[in-house]
Amino acid sequence: MSSHSYHARLHWEGSTAEGIHGYSREHTAVAAPAPETVLSADPAFRGDPARLNPEQLVVMAASSCQLLSFLAVAARAGVDVLAYDDEATSSLDLNAAPARLTTIHLRASVKVAAGTDEKTVQELAARAHRECFIANSLSVPVEVTTTVTTA
Repeated sequence: MSSHSYHARLHWEGSTAEGIHGYSREHTAVAAPAPETVLSADPAFRGDPARLNPEQLVVMAASSCQLLSFLAVAARAGVDVLAYDDEATSSLDLNAAPARLTTIHLRASVKVAAGTDEKTVQELAARAHRECFIANSLSVPVEVTTTVTTA
């Protein structure tokens, strides 16, 4: 059995003069080889609206994984993918116990070469979803809708 390891480093520092409720939500994260990223909380939780927050990162990870899984299965099937766009969404349900993200909806638009069978692309998108490491790792459901266009 093979495995792959992942490492990220996070750092937060600094209380403010406002005391425990005024602490900064800004923190840094580093995962090689990317440069340091400054993150914050959602603005609803006193975060900086100019910074990414953890909830956005989860939604982005699900979207990115679906794309990469789709490209892998499409390549194995010999399908020429020309473009892929996704509008990924989720919401934070504060009434749930415990509070959590709701279903992550991925709305992928896939452009393929002329002559490609749309049903085949839909089947590949479903296979990619079943093989997506991130979707398989999350407790929140991930739903994928794929729209196919040809060149």
